[in-house]
Parts: sequence; C-alpha cells; structure tokens
Amino acid sequence: MNKLFAAGALALAFVSGTAQAEQHRVVAVSDGDTIRVLSSDRQQIKCRLHGIDAPESHQAYGQVSKTSLSDMVFGKNVTVEILDQDQYGRSVCRIILNGVDVNKVQLQRGLAWHYSRYSKDASYAQAERTARQRRPPVPI
Repeated sequence: MNKLFAAGALALAFVSGTAQAEQHRVVAVSDGDTIRVLSSDRQQIKCRLHGIDAPESHQAYGQVSKTSLSDMVFGKNVTVEILDQDQYGRSVCRIILNGVDVNKVQLQRGLAWHYSRYSKDASYAQAERTARQRRPPVPI
C-alpha cells in the first residue's frame, strides 16, 4: 500500500508540474550518480542524480566519483527533489545538502559529466566546462 501511495504522490507531482522536495537520510551510495535514501515512513528510494552522468564504479575514476559523493552525503539528511522516473524505475532527483546542489558539486569536482540529453541546466553545463579547464576531466 505504501508503494502505491508513493507512486500516486509521484504521479500527482508530475501532473501538477511541481516536484516533491522532502528530507531523507542517505543510506547507500551505489556510484557517483546514484544513492539510496530512507524516507520518514522507512521506505527506501533509489535516486539517480538528475542532470549528471558519472563513471560506473568499475570504470576509470568510478571509485573516486563514488567516494566523492559518499563523503558528501552518506549518513546525512538531504533534501530530495524528485523530478522524474527513469526507465529502470529509479527516481531522478536533485539532491540538496545544506543549501548546496550535490549534483552540481560532482560536476564542479570534475567527477561527472553534464547529462545534456536530459538536462538543459546552463549552470550544470558551465560547471562541467569550468572543471575541464581547471584540471583533467573524467575521461569520456
């Protein structure tokens, strides 16, 4: 029943044009662009970070990207803004920690690419460009 309620709330958010933004605790970091959060009603939500793509854990810089994200958010309460759902059933989210856009920080650190196919956020594109100029970027 809780899953049905969550799915209904998510659908309502899409129809109304507003995203859900709630506080959740980060309980797992899968890689540099995917986390699991625990909601107040003890439901786990798998979140794919919106607007970025990070190397997989087994690829070059994959562990560095994962560690960066983990050091930033693991065990902490974050604001999760659910924007969409991907083809694998994951929630596509913007993650905010103490007012800072975690997705953008991964770009600024040069540990993810701007996923321009799904995000037209100019500040994300700029964050990636700046990181590329500052130091060697994550290899494509």
